[in-house]
Amino acid sequence: MTLRWFFTICLLVTALHGSPDAHDIIELGTRADKGDATAQYYLGLMYDNGDLVVQDDKQAVFWYRKAADQGEARAQSNLGTMYVQGRGVTQDGEQAMFWYLKAAGQIAANSQIKLGDMFNEAQGYVQAHMWYNLAAADSTGETHERAARNRSIVEKKMTPQQVAEAQRLAGEWQVRQP
Repeated sequence: MTLRWFFTICLLVTALHGSPDAHDIIELGTRADKGDATAQYYLGLMYDNGDLVVQDDKQAVFWYRKAADQGEARAQSNLGTMYVQGRGVTQDGEQAMFWYLKAAGQIAANSQIKLGDMFNEAQGYVQAHMWYNLAAADSTGETHERAARNRSIVEKKMTPQQVAEAQRLAGEWQVRQP
């Protein structure tokens, strides 16, 4: 889809629904087209959720990837989710993990939880506990509670030695991060 086509859709949607301002939508598209990673992330989010545009997984992936390649952690995390779900791309757990790890390296607690979930499903409890532990330490509110709850569930499946190993790995991860 060309940027001109995107603008046309945005103008039509805005004309029908009244808000947000057409100028704001055009500005977002222009900034995204010029390489603004934040604008690219939000454009991907719009396509992902069908907000003000027709929902389109391939366009969401396109814009998420542009932002993710520039280090936008939210786009990296969402791109990982697209790979987990096979939306707009072929389902690929390795690619999902690659993008989640990129985001997790930026202390993105939601990506850390998603990594924990992937390891938990594969019965890699030490790694799952490590990621949940990191997410709990790096977050507040609902995200913290979810990470702590998931860590507690996984811990019940582990030996004390495995818990100690997970805590050691989490400590090493934290030391390596900027």
